[in-house]
Amino acid sequence: MPAAPRTAPHRIHNFSAGPCTLPLPVLEQIQSELTDYRGTGMSLAEMSHRSKAVVDVHERALQSVRDLLAVPDSHHVLFVGGGATLQFGMIPQNLLNGGQTADYTHSGAWAKKAIADAKAAGGQVQLAYDGTDNNYTTLPDPASQSSSPDSVYYHLTSNETIGGLQWKDFPHTQAPLVADMSSDFLTRAIDWSRFGLVYAGAQKNIGPAGVCVVIISDELLQQCNGKQVNYLNYANHVKGGSMLNTPPVFQIYAVGLVLDWLKEQGGVVWAQEAAAKRSGVLYDAISGSGGFYRCPVDERYRSTMNVVFRLPDEDLEAAFVKEAAAQGLDGLKGHRSVGGCRASIYNAMPQAGAEALANFMRDFAIKIG
Repeated sequence: MPAAPRTAPHRIHNFSAGPCTLPLPVLEQIQSELTDYRGTGMSLAEMSHRSKAVVDVHERALQSVRDLLAVPDSHHVLFVGGGATLQFGMIPQNLLNGGQTADYTHSGAWAKKAIADAKAAGGQVQLAYDGTDNNYTTLPDPASQSSSPDSVYYHLTSNETIGGLQWKDFPHTQAPLVADMSSDFLTRAIDWSRFGLVYAGAQKNIGPAGVCVVIISDELLQQCNGKQVNYLNYANHVKGGSMLNTPPVFQIYAVGLVLDWLKEQGGVVWAQEAAAKRSGVLYDAISGSGGFYRCPVDERYRSTMNVVFRLPDEDLEAAFVKEAAAQGLDGLKGHRSVGGCRASIYNAMPQAGAEALANFMRDFAIKIG
């Protein structure tokens, strides 16, 4: 009896802020290799992290990060567990030895967490910018920013996932920039002459949750004095070839596949163009709604990754989210701390997803009248 024809999988458009949508070809490759990885007779998730197959996957993924972002030899690429939240504490513990000072920008919820952990780690924090008064709806002109004379680094959150706020350019500071790029990593090029450390949780643009990419310069690595416990010292991760302990093997495998997919699409240049196109469709739907939808973020700094918007009242927002989900547009409820609606449109979101949402927005506004 011939095998039944394979049917296309049922897929909706997932606008969740993370974990979020992954490229379908990547998921299908994982599915095909899950129980027998390339003829080995076992899953990659079962293998020793010291096996040749796993080491090859690990090193290939590290090299792909270098290739896509043109990371120079002066910077080290690491995979670290714990996500970006662990980095909030690791950074000051390594770099602010003896209570040294760093500049931080307070641009929203994630910046706030980074600031709190820097203080808890014993560092001296100076606020280079505080968006509290404007409810984190805008950012300073990068040209107006400078680092303090005694600052070890200048920290910013390149894209606030919750608030939909994004730096479009970065300050030129004497102190090296340190950036949480979790939600817009691999969507634009990085000038490594200005950045001493970049970190990004994987679950937005590059893979499943459970691993964080850290890229650190030799300059900042010299600040790691060895007083930290073993895992929390960046220098130990560099010496261990990013395998200080058993790494999250399966997550790194998936990240590597996503990076391969991104290369096939056209890399970071493609990603930046696609992000502008996707977000442009949604912002046009907002601006063309006659005030039915409203984005509270300063137009100059609106995110291309997380489009936030409000409807006339919370009941309508709840109805919007429910009806959208019924039509296969899921994950549109805003973060619990701010409410409203939010469409997260990371690299794996197809243009068709943004257009489907824009069409639904127009239809919903017309129906409500």
